[in-house]
Amino acid sequence: MATYDTLGATYARTRRPDRRIAAQIHAALGNVTDVINIGAGTGSYEPPQTVLAVEPSQVMLAQRPPGSAVAVRAVAERLPLRDDAADAVMALLTIHHWTDLVAGIRELRRVARRRIVVLTWDQRIFREQFWLVREYLPQAAAFDDTRAIPTDRLAALLGGARQEPVPVPHDCTDGFAAAYWRRPHAYLDPRVRAGISLLAQTGEDVIAPGLTRLADDLATGRWHSRHAELLTHEAVDVGYRLLVTDL
Repeated sequence: MATYDTLGATYARTRRPDRRIAAQIHAALGNVTDVINIGAGTGSYEPPQTVLAVEPSQVMLAQRPPGSAVAVRAVAERLPLRDDAADAVMALLTIHHWTDLVAGIRELRRVARRRIVVLTWDQRIFREQFWLVREYLPQAAAFDDTRAIPTDRLAALLGGARQEPVPVPHDCTDGFAAAYWRRPHAYLDPRVRAGISLLAQTGEDVIAPGLTRLADDLATGRWHSRHAELLTHEAVDVGYRLLVTDL
């Protein structure tokens, strides 16, 4: 069973594309004629040039909006596609779910003619900069340690990718792990947590004590006092990275 057959049932409610992140992804893709989206989920950030989406979870495929690109159910490690199938291939916040990273990257390189764009995160920066995992949920950070791919290793596997920081806006509409860095109450909402694999896969029992401390700190004002300077920022870098490879 694909991971998101169990985690992704309400994904489309909280994981709506953010226009600023979309602009950065589309700029990284460049002037390409066709794009294939690997690990496509519900279709977030697919540019108009998208000709095919590849996704292993039927639950996620069922949530793709009308008019989306044609989608097939398959895994990144075994793409049902010919060599050089599209100008560009993108894989956004998906590689940490793959069972064989090397095989998946090999497939991306086989299928793309000109460019590969991957959105992921630098776990070292994420651990240091994101207050939720640093102060309240170290167990979740430990879970991410087991699945995060060092960006330098990923860049090398991709054939020498360049890395671009992806700042997270304070009002980000895409509810991934650090999206609510300036809206801490959101992490107390189980519907929000359900769309964040880091929290959903760590498990409610494990993160409950940390969330209780967060709720108390918010009620007493301790969180706001401790993070007063953070609240002045419009966007922050917590480790999200675009890796771009020209073939």
